[in-house]
Amino acid sequence: MAIIGDDIAKAKQLLDEGKLVAIPTETVYGLAGNATDAKVVAKIFEAKNRPTFDPLIVHIHSLDRLEELVEPVSELAQKLMSAFWPGPLTVLLKRKEIIPDLVTSGLDTVAIRMPQHELARKLLSILSYPLAAPSANPFGYISPTTAQHVQDQLGDQIDYILDGGECSVGLESTIVSFEEDLPTVLRLGGISVEDIEEVVGKVIVNAHSSSQPQAPGMLKSHYAPSKNIITIDEFESLAPANTHGFGYLGFSDFDLRFDLNDQYLLSQNEDLNEAAKNLFTSLRALDQIPHLHTIVINFVPDLGLGRAINDRLKRASAK
Repeated sequence: MAIIGDDIAKAKQLLDEGKLVAIPTETVYGLAGNATDAKVVAKIFEAKNRPTFDPLIVHIHSLDRLEELVEPVSELAQKLMSAFWPGPLTVLLKRKEIIPDLVTSGLDTVAIRMPQHELARKLLSILSYPLAAPSANPFGYISPTTAQHVQDQLGDQIDYILDGGECSVGLESTIVSFEEDLPTVLRLGGISVEDIEEVVGKVIVNAHSSSQPQAPGMLKSHYAPSKNIITIDEFESLAPANTHGFGYLGFSDFDLRFDLNDQYLLSQNEDLNEAAKNLFTSLRALDQIPHLHTIVINFVPDLGLGRAINDRLKRASAK
């Protein structure tokens, strides 16, 4: 199993040796490796069992590093980065040759972000290269928000997990592209569409599923537990006489049709930020209840971060 600790020097040593290290960010834990080394990037895909047509996000510490990796950035992109970096924003930019094709799945754009987590930033600041770091979980499964989640899923495939505590946001970053200088949200995430529009004006939201994604996290089925997962509408159409074996994930209110011990609520205070932080942890907890065969999900209000939460719930329940 992997060693769990907060030794940045140890993490750097392993990364310099071409190995993989799990790192904390404010969104979820990432499985990190040198983004400029195609052999290391291949190890990330192998460890996650991730299809190579699904591109990775590259993490940086400073704008100086950005200039090494991408072509000149548009004014709108600069404006958005100034407002939300460091933070849960990823931008899709024209890449330079230093970024291997494998990172971008052959696309001419690369997804870049500057994480806010203090430990991640300290690590990135002492590296001579950026880090490719998709979520540190087997492909398609629930994203990890604690070091132990990573240990449970990938601990036998990596040497070290840099422990930065529980992720404060708990949802992956929002991904924005600037094709023809039109800001387009490709993946809903930790920054709401409303907040982005306050900075750059009206944006296009194109968070549809794709078998050939332009950016990470766009596949139809994703973020899913191992148990069967259905929506509350699907459950009601089944109308089972006995709800034993069914768990429930709700927003703020329990559903008395289910055993209270088999229910998790995202936020009894109806706080969408709290709901986002609790989403993956709650799905994981329900997935680990032995007698459950099905998890029933109910959606949250579809506004602000609620849109990103509902996006993850839809992908988790996709057949």
